[in-house]
Amino acid sequence: MEAPKTIQHEIGGVQNDALRFGLHGVKSDLVGSHPLQSAYESAKKTQEEMKRKVLANTYGTAMPLKMDLDRQILSRFQRPLLPSSMLGLEAMTGTLDDFGFEDYLNDPRDSETVRPLDLHHSMEVRLGLSKGPVCPSFM
Repeated sequence: MEAPKTIQHEIGGVQNDALRFGLHGVKSDLVGSHPLQSAYESAKKTQEEMKRKVLANTYGTAMPLKMDLDRQILSRFQRPLLPSSMLGLEAMTGTLDDFGFEDYLNDPRDSETVRPLDLHHSMEVRLGLSKGPVCPSFM
């Protein structure tokens, strides 16, 4: 039930532009990238449901609802064009303690081959004044 951390970008209401976004594959819609990924996601979902039931039984049914409202509020909070770390959401959900690949490897956005953001162009795309991806990722 966690909201995605990225904003979907559309060009003229269409996201199927093969020249800008690459070819669309049906396989990625049908099957996850790895069998362990689907097992991990289902285990995470089951663990979240158990946590909600324990909270409802311990503190009443209003507590999980309040936590859902807090999660929705914190998932909408983002910086306009820069990548947002979503620190409040991570602290609330407990994912702040997770140790991901970006913690021991470098963050891909800090690579030398990544183009810097053009804030003016990005804002024009968000407002619908210009077309194209918000930021080309690699040189």
